[in-house]
Amino acid sequence: MTRLTITLNDDLHRALKEAAARQGRPIRQIIEESLLLRGIKPQQSARALVEQARQHAGLMPTEALELALTETRAERTK
Repeated sequence: MTRLTITLNDDLHRALKEAAARQGRPIRQIIEESLLLRGIKPQQSARALVEQARQHAGLMPTEALELALTETRAERTK
């Protein structure tokens, strides 16, 4: 597991610590869950999703990859 150091403002840090204590969960778990809910997923998960969509749509691997790249770029420019 990789370690990460981040800087939060004091109020947010306090709120995060309070939420962790209230929920009986470590801060790490809350942060990881938040990242997943925001769509930050491991590359392996993204590849599996593209493969599933490709099979469902009946696309060839290169067609699916091109479509995924096009859609990702379009979302990033919004």
